[in-house]
Amino acid sequence: MSESGTESDGLVTARQLGESYAALVGGQDWQVDEVAEALPVAEPPNGEVAASPAPEPANPPPFAETVPDTPVPPTPVQIVEALLFVGGPPLKAEHAADAVRGLSAEQFRECVEALNQVYRAQNRPYMVVQEPQGFVLRVKPRYAALRERLYGGPREARLNQHALDALSLVAYRQPVAKSEIDTVRGSDSGATLRQLMRLGLVAVVGRGEGESKEVLYGTTAKFLEVFRLRDLDDLPRLGEPERV
Repeated sequence: MSESGTESDGLVTARQLGESYAALVGGQDWQVDEVAEALPVAEPPNGEVAASPAPEPANPPPFAETVPDTPVPPTPVQIVEALLFVGGPPLKAEHAADAVRGLSAEQFRECVEALNQVYRAQNRPYMVVQEPQGFVLRVKPRYAALRERLYGGPREARLNQHALDALSLVAYRQPVAKSEIDTVRGSDSGATLRQLMRLGLVAVVGRGEGESKEVLYGTTAKFLEVFRLRDLDDLPRLGEPERV
């Protein structure tokens, strides 16, 4: 595919990424998995009417009276939840273990699973999501419109077909070297990869083995945000292509 020529920009979606990749590797069948966005509400047994919660007392006691005399130390789960609420870049398990004395990376992951179990049981509108760069607390997809109404949605990526082809190869084959992308596309992808890196959709994630130590590319957290994906498993599924 030639890098020259003019093509009109179009709004890119995750579905288009799947279609572009399928065309590049031979047009395998693909489908988008449906993601359950909310847990079903359990019905009361035998048609019974669920009891209403007890009303709040008319004059609740002052907050100071409910605080124990001796402060209770926070649990590991509470500490991990606080770390995730701080925000910032995705939090790696190893980074959390370095920041909290006595907390191992494995314990961090166990706490994340415990938090998600509580969130699911309470039907919370958020959950802890594992991204390629680490863990992040994020609202569920069904509530994304509320966030966008307050702050605006992520800037849509307008990419021509050359950039879309290269991005789809990086997304599905990462970590992937430029030579592999060039082989599949049939042309040099250097300029296109630099464009995707400037847009923050692609980044260098390592180097290959062997004498060449070729640079390897992968997608970023911004890629997931722009295409409204929780993680790479949300990409449209394709038939397993044969690697070059």
